[in-house]
Amino acid sequence: MYALCGMIGILLAGFVFCRLLLKRGQSDNDGVLLLVFSALGCVMGSHLLYGLTLIPKWGAFLKVSTAKDFFLLLGYFFGGGVFYGGLIGGLHVALIYIKKRKLNAADYADCGAICIPLFHSFARVGCFFAGCCYGIEVDWGFASSHNPLVPEVVGIRRFPTPLLEALLNLGLFLMLFLLRNKKALHGKLIYLYLGAYAIVRFCVEFLRGDTARGIWFGLSTSQWISLCMLTISVASLLYAHKKRNRETVAAAS
Repeated sequence: MYALCGMIGILLAGFVFCRLLLKRGQSDNDGVLLLVFSALGCVMGSHLLYGLTLIPKWGAFLKVSTAKDFFLLLGYFFGGGVFYGGLIGGLHVALIYIKKRKLNAADYADCGAICIPLFHSFARVGCFFAGCCYGIEVDWGFASSHNPLVPEVVGIRRFPTPLLEALLNLGLFLMLFLLRNKKALHGKLIYLYLGAYAIVRFCVEFLRGDTARGIWFGLSTSQWISLCMLTISVASLLYAHKKRNRETVAAAS
């Protein structure tokens, strides 16, 4: 179900992405290639950040005596994925592709910002069925009867954080889609998405019961990244607003 939900999300988000590009007069061929390369960046980034959250346990590699043990540990440390790692990796690869191809960064960024939460909403539904990203223990939540990958959730009612985040991501998609033609927001939807999702993720993290990704000074890894993302997005929006005002004043004079 996780793979199925992810595939549906990729296909639907990719279709919407290309349609939005065409309506802005951009190439959907470049859109498809951009998606392919960004997907590779997402995979690498998500696994790399997952491994970085386990740095305190990296000492296990010093005790490796056989090649089999090494690969088992490699799978343990880098076998999981973190969404923020995938997002950062995918955005960096996309930026490189846009610069190399000399594409209209504002249009591609706007269209991408709209479609990322659309894909993410389907991926979180997949998380729910997979049993990962589970929530805190509650009296009325959902309980898994069989989950060999995450045995700690079996028989315990937990808050359905994946479904909540899926719903909030769908709301982000609808909001950004409705704002897509606002001239004042041209090229800025990506910052709006990053800031809005940072708030969503920071709050949802308090309802999650998995601590495998690390807790630092009372906050999870994703919460610290959310704070950084929110700071960057707000600073970028303020800078863009001031720049636009300076250009307006210069044009008027």
